[in-house]
Amino acid sequence: MNRILNLRSILWLAFFTAIIAAWAMMYMMAVGMDLDWVGRPGEMGARMAAMDPRMPMDMPMARFGPLFFMWAIMMLAMMFPTLVPTLRSYEDLIANADGSRAGWAGVLLGYFVVWVGFAAVITGVQLALLYGGVVDMLGIAKSVWVSAGLLIVVGLFQFSRMKEVCHGVCHAPMMYFLGHWKTGFGGGLRMGLGLGAFCVGCCWGFMALGFVGGVMSLLWMGLATLFMVLEKLPQIGHAVTKPAGVALILAGLALPVWGAF
Repeated sequence: MNRILNLRSILWLAFFTAIIAAWAMMYMMAVGMDLDWVGRPGEMGARMAAMDPRMPMDMPMARFGPLFFMWAIMMLAMMFPTLVPTLRSYEDLIANADGSRAGWAGVLLGYFVVWVGFAAVITGVQLALLYGGVVDMLGIAKSVWVSAGLLIVVGLFQFSRMKEVCHGVCHAPMMYFLGHWKTGFGGGLRMGLGLGAFCVGCCWGFMALGFVGGVMSLLWMGLATLFMVLEKLPQIGHAVTKPAGVALILAGLALPVWGAF
C-alpha cells in the first residue's frame, strides 16, 4: 500500500513539476524575445517583429523547428492543468475498477501526443501566415480586421454543435472512460488519444486567439488556461461556455472601432 501511495505521489509531483517547468520556460522565451508580460515587444522585439521574414536572416520564429518547440512547450503549459479533473476521474477507476498507475500514465501520454500533433499543425499555420504577411515575426496579426475576425469566429464556435459534443466529453471524462474502457498502459494510451482529440476539438479556438495579441503573450496564455480549466470543472463548466462566446463576439465587433482611436 505504501509503495502504491508513493508511486501516486511521484506521478503527481512529476506532473505538476512539468507544468511549472513549462511555464518557466515560456517566461524565459518571452524575456529572450524582449517581450513584456502582455506580449508587447520592447525596442529589440519591435525591430524583430518588423523584419520581413523573406530576408536571408536566421530568425528562430521563422523556422519550423524552434517554432514547433515553442508551441509544444506551450501546449504542455496550457493544457496539462486542464487535465487534472480527467486524471482524478481515472484515479476513481483505480480504486473502484481495474485501472492502474500505468494506465494513468498512458492517458497522460496519449493526451500530450495529440496536443503535440496540434502544435505541429499550428506551427505550419503560423509560418504560412508569417510568410503570407498576415502576422509578424512574433505571431501578432498585422490587421485589426484579422484579429476581429478571429475573435468573432471563435466566439461563434462556442455555440456550435461540435463545441457542445467535444466539451461534453471534456466536461465529463468519466462517461468517456466507461464507454471506452481499456486496461493497462496501452489502454490508457488509447483513451488518452481519444480524449486529446476531443479536447483539441473543444479548445482549438483559444489557441488560435494567440494570433490576436501574440502567441508569446503570457497574459493570453494565462487567461486562456484559466478559462479552459473552468470549462472542464463539473460544477460550472457548462455555465461559462456561451457567455464566453458572447464576450468574444462583442470584443470582435468592438475591436475595429477601438483600433480607430
